[in-house]
Amino acid sequence: MAMRIGFLVSHPIQYLTPLFRELDKRCDLTVYFAHRQTAEQQADSGFGVAFEWDLDLLSGYRSEFLSNISGTPSPDTFWGCNTPDIARRISDGRFDAFIVPGWALWSYWQATIACRRNGVPVLVRGDSQLVTQRGGVMRLVKELVFPQVLRCFDGFLYVGQRNRDYLIHYGVPAERLFFSPHCVDNDAFKKASEAARHLRPEPPPSDRPRLLFVGKLIPRKNPLDLLRAAALLQKRGVAVEVLFAGSGDLADELADFAKTAGLAVQFLGFANQTQLPAIYAAADVIVLPSRIETWGLVVNEAMACGLPAIVSDAVGCAPDLVETGRTGAVHRLGDIPALAEAIETVLHADRPAQRRNVAERIAAYSPAAAATGILEGAATVRARRFAKAAKAA
Repeated sequence: MAMRIGFLVSHPIQYLTPLFRELDKRCDLTVYFAHRQTAEQQADSGFGVAFEWDLDLLSGYRSEFLSNISGTPSPDTFWGCNTPDIARRISDGRFDAFIVPGWALWSYWQATIACRRNGVPVLVRGDSQLVTQRGGVMRLVKELVFPQVLRCFDGFLYVGQRNRDYLIHYGVPAERLFFSPHCVDNDAFKKASEAARHLRPEPPPSDRPRLLFVGKLIPRKNPLDLLRAAALLQKRGVAVEVLFAGSGDLADELADFAKTAGLAVQFLGFANQTQLPAIYAAADVIVLPSRIETWGLVVNEAMACGLPAIVSDAVGCAPDLVETGRTGAVHRLGDIPALAEAIETVLHADRPAQRRNVAERIAAYSPAAAATGILEGAATVRARRFAKAAKAA
């Protein structure tokens, strides 16, 4: 009989839908949403424009929107998701295991408390990493308190190496860790990008290589570093073109810099999900120079479309996806000469070998792999719970 799994998330998220559909094929899944995000809230979260995702995020699995009674409903603040109904869903659900994406919302704690009261094993799947830790007194307090907080969970579904390191740092034993990688729908991105390439003619050899940035044009993602590196390359006689797919507060500053430096830059604006494969297909490499990036799922998307990636060493996916000399390059955060050198190195690499390496690496970060980790983790913690109860009896 298939395991019965419950999963609570803040709101429908494009990156989670493929995972939910994969899980639904392999278990009895119910997904609960704590909030119904509006187009205006999407803009306020940093996208800079109001929009709805142009993909169906709700089909292919069973889901329910909970009643959010918060006075200021939002997935961006701890008290913005208050869903007391989750307690009854868990008490009535006969779940073999329940999953929350972290501890940053009150709704997640409401679910965790309900699981503890009802004897339901609860696993957490997040992407925290030590690189983004606060300093000073807050860090000292966390060192003392957080190991106790983590004891509320039966298992931990880590999405990558830095997330695993974070959990180990706070005392989580290795036997409670299960790999469930961050992922996107690799097959869909690959198929759509290949179709886009077939629709456009191959560029002549003299065309400038295209460096692509995908994401919000906001300070923590450091998009200006890419233009500074492009300007440095231009001074060295290396001509490149930069594409920005995204919107945000830094758009005007980026445009002014590009004009002053005489760079070839295209600002594509916000790109919805169905537009992205063609954008990746038109580029040669994705660059993500962020100073705060717990993972960087645009790197998954780009690699699924065959692109190598250049990322700063602050980007969470760097140890998992980006291997210098094989799938791209990692540069020191804020080091513009190092970023420029990384770009040159990746652009001069053996393209066919690079594509093979990229395809091999991203294949391990798929919805199927993530679902396998969740199911293995759920089965293990459930068996341990039963064994502990039997021993106590």
